Amino acid sequence: MATTTDNAAQLIFAPNVLHNQALTSVKFLSSCFAGAVAGILGLENWLGFALFIASIVSTSFIIYAINCRGKPAKYLPGGLGELVNPGQDNIFTFILVWTLFYEVELASHR
Repeated sequence: MATTTDNAAQLIFAPNVLHNQALTSVKFLSSCFAGAVAGILGLENWLGFALFIASIVSTSFIIYAINCRGKPAKYLPGGLGELVNPGQDNIFTFILVWTLFYEVELASHR
């Protein structure tokens, strides 16, 4: 007799789990590039965060349309919420790269 945890474990498909790792990498790289763009453009305060939100939304839409084929619940345990969630690490990565490129851009104009 199978327990409920055994039934839930059978729903996990290994290639989808590997795909989730690739998804994490894409979100990380998107945050890095968005931070670099915000720093190079010299964006400050809310404009920089607006760029971050725009990059997360556009990246999520591309993954939703191309990779998930409009059905994120099939590939992600949290569905659309998991897809749009930037994650705490990516927010900190964005801020780190943003400030780094902002300072480099400021220093180059002195």
